Amino acid sequence: MIAKIKPQSKGTKQLFEHPVLERLSRTHISIPLIVFFSYSLGLLIWNVTHTNLSLVTSTILFGVGFIAFTWVEYIVHRHVFHMKTFTNVREKFQYTMHGVHHEFPKDKDRLAMPPLISIAISTILLLILKAVLGDFVFAFLPGFLVGYASYLVVHYLVHVYPPPKNIFKVLWINHSIHHYKDGEFVFGVSSPLWDYVYGTIRGKNT
Repeated sequence: MIAKIKPQSKGTKQLFEHPVLERLSRTHISIPLIVFFSYSLGLLIWNVTHTNLSLVTSTILFGVGFIAFTWVEYIVHRHVFHMKTFTNVREKFQYTMHGVHHEFPKDKDRLAMPPLISIAISTILLLILKAVLGDFVFAFLPGFLVGYASYLVVHYLVHVYPPPKNIFKVLWINHSIHHYKDGEFVFGVSSPLWDYVYGTIRGKNT
């Protein structure tokens, strides 16, 4: 289980023997940020030019999408990335998706999901949500994707830079507890909201 992985202070690990697959498993943080902010901007432009949604409705949907992402972030982190590994297949999947990050948390190339996978997931979400939400998707999904991009920024900062001397320091503390003290607590990275809701928050002295 991830909770038993000993984090290394430096280094990296090869996941795939094929050089192309190995390269695709890595990314500079700027690439997904450019991709998702651009993707979101494109959807918002489409929203303005091809739908009848008002500014108020669009703003509310954008905010709902952003908050929805923080919930999805928590659920996926807790129940997918930290799934129980009672088979070799599940153990391999978990390690490839997330365990390697827990073992080498300072590896800058693996602080974000590879862009090709993220773009594919985003496009699938667009198609599914378009069928469910109709034109609302062009305001909701940008908020969701900006939420993801914001998560990437926070995740990168807490792993690369020392904690700031302001209110955001709590995000550094929470993620340090998750990585270095108990991987079964504090699953929220961009926000501790859902850890409080689901009771998985943990104080630094507990």
